[in-house]
Amino acid sequence: MKITTNRDDILKPLLQVGSVVERRQTLPILANVLIQATPDQLAITATDLEVELKTKAPVHAEGEAEFTLPARKLIDICKALPDGSEISIDVEGDKAVLRSGRGRYTLGTLPAQDYPAIEPSAAGDRLEIPEKVLKHLIENTAFAMAQQDVRYYLNGMLLEIRGNTIRSVATDGHRLALADAEIDSDADLNLQIILPRKAVLEIGRLLSDSDDTAVLEISGSHIRLHLNETTFTSKLIDGRFPDYERVMPGMDTQEVIADREMLRQALARTAILSNEKYRGIRFRLSPGLLHLQAHNPEQDEAEEEVEIDYDGPEMTIGFNVGYLLDVLGVIHSDKVRMAVSDSNTSSLVTALDNEDARYVIMPMRL
Repeated sequence: MKITTNRDDILKPLLQVGSVVERRQTLPILANVLIQATPDQLAITATDLEVELKTKAPVHAEGEAEFTLPARKLIDICKALPDGSEISIDVEGDKAVLRSGRGRYTLGTLPAQDYPAIEPSAAGDRLEIPEKVLKHLIENTAFAMAQQDVRYYLNGMLLEIRGNTIRSVATDGHRLALADAEIDSDADLNLQIILPRKAVLEIGRLLSDSDDTAVLEISGSHIRLHLNETTFTSKLIDGRFPDYERVMPGMDTQEVIADREMLRQALARTAILSNEKYRGIRFRLSPGLLHLQAHNPEQDEAEEEVEIDYDGPEMTIGFNVGYLLDVLGVIHSDKVRMAVSDSNTSSLVTALDNEDARYVIMPMRL
């Protein structure tokens, strides 16, 4: 069985599926990709038993075949070949010989029938959404997901669909990110699902800023995403997401308006001398002025002043500077608004001209 293709045609799909393959495996075959060849294309699949990614590449093949190859080695060989190289793969028994130019690489295969597949139950709900809308929701909230929290439902992102509104929410217990988008949908859905962290990151990588349609199929335990030649499947987190509405600050707040880029740069400079472990920074508000201060155990200290639009009482609040920088990194408006009330109450950060995305940051004791 011989397969011929171009290095540029096969490398992109290999890189796509390669991100799913974990470096440390519980089963040796999970280090491989499943390759299903037909006369004019390869279907390439990778899985870690939680998520599965399948995509296609154009090839010329002498017939049909199924086999698996070591993902990392195959990708590294293709990456190292010159642009536009012709590649041939000969599969005989438990060996595959890859040739390109004067190079010859022999790789061991494992039986395709041993390759595990994620078989979701029949999809109960289906939703079509523009790629750029879903990408925007993920970009605006994914950074606030927890990592390895014992509250496993925080290690992911809530996707809430209500009629023509879709909302993404992520929180690690110290901050919360929420984004809304309107969609044209005939499907009158009313559901909440929690996507695991790895699925959120993989979907974010697959999506583009185009108006192309992404199709979501949702069952009780899985979500499947269809994008042109690519299909991504993931298990869902079985848990109850916190009532995020309860942590949204109330109306009894003071308003701070600042130039986003000026504030971001001042925070980045002040953060250099903050405590590396706790990242605390002191906000001292007075009419028209924000005074920033940070210090660390080595007795270093940083101070900055930023002109703001604020006419409330003088107030001092501590924040984790990393959380603020994350928020300012995903807001693209020229001006940002902070709603603050006192040193013990969470603050709400939004773009001045658009509140489709909202960010809640808990204060720190300094």
